[in-house]
Amino acid sequence: MLDNDLKTQLKAYLEKVVHPIELVASLDDSAAAQELRALLEDIHALSDRITLNLHGHDARKPSFAINRVGTDVGVRFAGIPMGHEFTSLVLALLQVGGHPPKVSDEVIEQVRHLEGEYVFETFMSLSCHSCPDTVQALNLMSVLNPNIKHVAIDGALFQAEVELRQVMAVPTVFLNGESFDQGRMTIEQIAARLDSGAADRAAEKLKHKAPFQVLVVGGGPAGAAAAIYAARKGIRTGVAAERFGGQVLDTMAIENFISVPYTEGPKLATALEQHVHEYDVDVMNLQRAEQLIPPAEPGGLIEVKLANGASLKTKTLVLATGARWRNMNVPGEQEYRNKGVTYCPHCDGPLFKGKRVAVIGGGNSGVEAAIDLAGLVEHVTLFEFDSKLRADEVLQRKLRSLANVDVIVSAQTTHVLGDGQKVTGLAYTDRHSGDSHRVELEGVFVQIGLLPNTEWLKGTLKLSPRGEIEVDARGETSVPGVFAAGDVTTTPFKQIVIAMGEGAKASLSAFDYLIRLPVEQKEAVSA
Repeated sequence: MLDNDLKTQLKAYLEKVVHPIELVASLDDSAAAQELRALLEDIHALSDRITLNLHGHDARKPSFAINRVGTDVGVRFAGIPMGHEFTSLVLALLQVGGHPPKVSDEVIEQVRHLEGEYVFETFMSLSCHSCPDTVQALNLMSVLNPNIKHVAIDGALFQAEVELRQVMAVPTVFLNGESFDQGRMTIEQIAARLDSGAADRAAEKLKHKAPFQVLVVGGGPAGAAAAIYAARKGIRTGVAAERFGGQVLDTMAIENFISVPYTEGPKLATALEQHVHEYDVDVMNLQRAEQLIPPAEPGGLIEVKLANGASLKTKTLVLATGARWRNMNVPGEQEYRNKGVTYCPHCDGPLFKGKRVAVIGGGNSGVEAAIDLAGLVEHVTLFEFDSKLRADEVLQRKLRSLANVDVIVSAQTTHVLGDGQKVTGLAYTDRHSGDSHRVELEGVFVQIGLLPNTEWLKGTLKLSPRGEIEVDARGETSVPGVFAAGDVTTTPFKQIVIAMGEGAKASLSAFDYLIRLPVEQKEAVSA
């Protein structure tokens, strides 16, 4: 099952196991069960602290539990955790085996003190790059607190259950049999949801923070670069981010980041956060900015109000709130969001195996999505508003070579159709003839560009007609002391490498602004 290189690497990791582990497999006669058995036998052979029991009785087959011998500590996988979930498997082995997790002591104590019984089920796919964070967070919570149980379920392998429970996006999490949430989640986010007093405690803690000299709002590539460049100047630096990594977390393959031939979004996001933590930066996660209050006078304090009621004050501000996927804004889109309407072909594609789907958008993202989905689903119809596709020619040639893909141009999507539970079709208008058409299908993948996260800034500083923050060559906005960088700005070409450069530039501009303040205000710069 595992090749020799992978066995060598895994054996080295398993040397960190402290407590004895038992792998308990529930198998049937399927080919998948035999594959899982081979995987577990390989793991068993790599450590004398791991035993294997092939006579489990779990209703889901094939599945297996990783149990700490003589305790209630354990996690479960329904399926074969390879692909993106192999890291989840390795971490589960280590954490059940007693290796300390890489989370703060504060979070560990918060999870351990959660009261009540929690049974989590996470439906994931092995090609989903968003799923491992959620799976790993819930696995760790079940290791830390015996009242928390978790099973990660491969939706592609348990299609009948996916259909029965109407799972149409991953990760989808159920708690005690009821829908809990969808999408990427961290242990901090989940713990905060379960801990009713967490938001109030966090807000109270933030209220007592001294003013920053540079405050960065946003934790994507631009925000991370801005924080690092500010901290290297030795000034008091803070980062307030709703989720560190930003949209990079939702990016699959990255092949144009100079000097790195290939990486993946979650991996890059982790590296960004680790790099920021190498410096004296106050990172405040799970914080959503809701209002910007400009300084009363030039050189005065800028205030950022947060969703939890707290406020942060700073001498200079770098806005790096990024962008999000643009919606079609047609009837039915929000009603059937995650019920057939989705924005991540890599994550959710396996759930539509053998079905008919649509891709909205003929740029690079849309054509790449159609190509990827064509290998999974029965048929793909790509809809483009323009009279021709806008993707690179190499992608268009690949698309045209696929027998199960149709392309419809000059198509204006007018309605996502459904039966109240899930998507059943798509209505569109031919922009040349004016004729209306309906296509029967079960999934709609939206790939039509980005929308800047600036709603909370309207009326405060100057925005472009597209809602982007207008900046000059130095990253300065229309408000003195406020700078901006990355996909949220008017800077053209929304690329990771450009966002990083713009973040560094905005931070350097903020520092230059600080040192040029009047003499009586310079004391704050060195405070």
